[in-house]
Amino acid sequence: LHVWVPPPVHHEDRRPQLRSRPSQFQGATSEEVMLQPHLHGQHPSSSSVRPQHEINEGDQHQRWHPQQHRPHSGVFLPSVRQTDPLTLSTATSCVIFWLIVILAGLLVLVVYLIFRPHRPLFDLNGFTLNAATLDTGYLLDADVTLLVNFTNPNKKVSIDFNHLSLDLYFDETLIATQYIEPFSAAKGQTMFASIHMIASQVSLSMKEALLFENQIKNNQVLFSVKGAFRARSKLGGFMKYSYWLHSYCGIIVSSPPTGVLREKICRTKH
Repeated sequence: LHVWVPPPVHHEDRRPQLRSRPSQFQGATSEEVMLQPHLHGQHPSSSSVRPQHEINEGDQHQRWHPQQHRPHSGVFLPSVRQTDPLTLSTATSCVIFWLIVILAGLLVLVVYLIFRPHRPLFDLNGFTLNAATLDTGYLLDADVTLLVNFTNPNKKVSIDFNHLSLDLYFDETLIATQYIEPFSAAKGQTMFASIHMIASQVSLSMKEALLFENQIKNNQVLFSVKGAFRARSKLGGFMKYSYWLHSYCGIIVSSPPTGVLREKICRTKH
């Protein structure tokens, strides 16, 4: 007895198979090369298929030189303007002027540090009230002698004195004026001057006349001396400068005819 057995059936696997897509940088397969038409008389660079090294070089060229593909910005730089001659000359003059000012200031500073000048001093050493009377109750007649001194305290600077004048006041009324001849004071020197002053028929106010009579009775008469003089300091033999000085002395003397100095306060300022 023969039994027929059918042969085994092999079912084909119909599941889709994944195939790797060839890269654009990989070479073409043999089948693709056969399917591509062969172009005669055309430069190899025009072919759509390029070798790998050409592609890499082209990419590097684009990456290294990005500025070649930038569009034109359209920005224009302004043209350089020439400097006006008047402006240039003005700026130069200002620079020269300030340089001169700075150099002059430095010179003055150096001279001051070397010589260290000090202003001269005025003082009153003696005051004698020889006579003093009131005529008709308000006209003052007085005879006064002063001994004054001018001191140069500098050790490196000599001083010339000129335009000297002294004014004698009783209260607020000027009663006498005397001028002094010019003179010079060497370094550290003190110069003395005896000055004779006379007041003749000087009108006093009623208040001042009563004040003068009371002071004569009390043996204390108040006067004030104001001086003005011009001094010129000589710094070595190359630099000189002049300035005005003003002095003031408040004094108390005894009654005439032997009125002598009792108290004084003197000061000198520019």
